[in-house]
Amino acid sequence: MKLKITTVGNSAGVILPKDLLARLRLEKGDELHALETPDGIRLTVYDPTLAEQMEVAEQVMRSRRTLLHKLAQ
Repeated sequence: MKLKITTVGNSAGVILPKDLLARLRLEKGDELHALETPDGIRLTVYDPTLAEQMEVAEQVMRSRRTLLHKLAQ
């Protein structure tokens, strides 16, 4: 599905068509979580537990950057 980026005030946003919102079971005001994957960006319904886990993972990756880089080699 092709989506267009549009201006929303001083920011930019993507308009989600009604049929996509229905398929995702989303309504106005719901939150989405954006996950970066090797294939691009994956949008999922916002899950506070997952958001907490991702924050912890990002903190570990920042604090152990050198170790993780060595392990990747």
